[in-house]
Amino acid sequence: ELSGLQPGRVYWYQFTVGPHRSPVGRTKTAPAPGAKTDRLRFAFASCQDYQNGFFAAYAAMAKEDLDFVVHLGDYIYEYGPNPGGPRQHNAPETKTLADYRNRYALYKRDRSLQAAHAAFPFVVVWDDHEVRNDYAGLGKAGQAADLLDRRAAAYQAYYEHMPLRRAQMPKGPDLLLYRRFAFGDLAELSILDTRQYRTDQPCKAEPSLLPGVPIKPRCAEALSATQTMTGPAQEKWLLEGLERSRARWNVIGQQTMFAEFDFLPGPGNTAAGLPPEAFNLDQWDGYPAARSRLLQFLNLRKPSNPVVITGDIHSSWVHDLKMDFADPKSATVGAEFVGTSITSSFPRALIPGVKAALADNPHCKFFDGANRGYVLCTLTRDTWRSDFRVVPTSGPTGGVLVEDAPATTLASFVVENGKPGAHAA
Repeated sequence: ELSGLQPGRVYWYQFTVGPHRSPVGRTKTAPAPGAKTDRLRFAFASCQDYQNGFFAAYAAMAKEDLDFVVHLGDYIYEYGPNPGGPRQHNAPETKTLADYRNRYALYKRDRSLQAAHAAFPFVVVWDDHEVRNDYAGLGKAGQAADLLDRRAAAYQAYYEHMPLRRAQMPKGPDLLLYRRFAFGDLAELSILDTRQYRTDQPCKAEPSLLPGVPIKPRCAEALSATQTMTGPAQEKWLLEGLERSRARWNVIGQQTMFAEFDFLPGPGNTAAGLPPEAFNLDQWDGYPAARSRLLQFLNLRKPSNPVVITGDIHSSWVHDLKMDFADPKSATVGAEFVGTSITSSFPRALIPGVKAALADNPHCKFFDGANRGYVLCTLTRDTWRSDFRVVPTSGPTGGVLVEDAPATTLASFVVENGKPGAHAA
């Protein structure tokens, strides 16, 4: 953690440990707080299952002209070996500190990931797979002790292997990861931790409508005001920061899809023996009261140009954030860009159903589940542009089977200053 660096300039660095020297890396400091800043360019990424292919997206990203990269979680996966994957985890499921350390070592040996880290500074936050799939807070009663031990091991390894400050040093199973970054007067980035403090996913007893995916109708538990993604302290911190911000663009970086999405298309679901609506309850759709509080704040206090950036779901989406997602005429208070995965697969069987449901979710401007990649964001004083950059995929799980595959732009969307919502570029 260095002091005395000048704002808004490139630095080169190298690590020396005994007789060993690392390759030379490049980084760039942020503009001074409040300094007039006319342009900012960053990429965001998530979900890089080593066993589902090569990190070609990072090789392409390393060639971009970026100020920084935001990683929104699932940097590693905890699973044991998958014999059907193009690459293999080299050990059983991670549970101990040694397990997690070795898993990071495996991932960080990837040449493409190394190239991206060597080219740009990273702002990082975790999701669930850095610990255990779909974990939430302290977990269920009776499981807390085991989860706390596993969290302590996972959090320690995360801190050791990721670019974090002393302020993020873990204390056993606790690590303060939500934090804020300012980029001159152009952008302020609030990074949320939606795993460590959340209440458990609701409606666990309800059957899922799709095997392996928690898509269900909402039960009374989901509608409770106590359901929280962030916990009260982090929610208060977020709202107070947005209230104080004087940045042109207010960015919220977080893990699971924020906008509502009803996965059951069309009327007549009840006649077919299905519920009228169904949602992914691991997302904010399982925590609608918490989402409503944030949307109400955005509508009432009107921080400048709120934009949510999201990972987790291994697919690309663009949403207008509505005060009432069931009413297309309700106020739009922001935009959400959901980036696909670096390698992790989206269930191909789910893609036709999502496309069929788009007509019933008019706030959703774009969806793609077939491609892997990252999102390139270019901010000026007048516009935010998101380019969905993808690499070729193949195989039964849509994996990335070519190590140095080039990236192309699948779609581009723009948000105009002072006009909430996104439109195709």
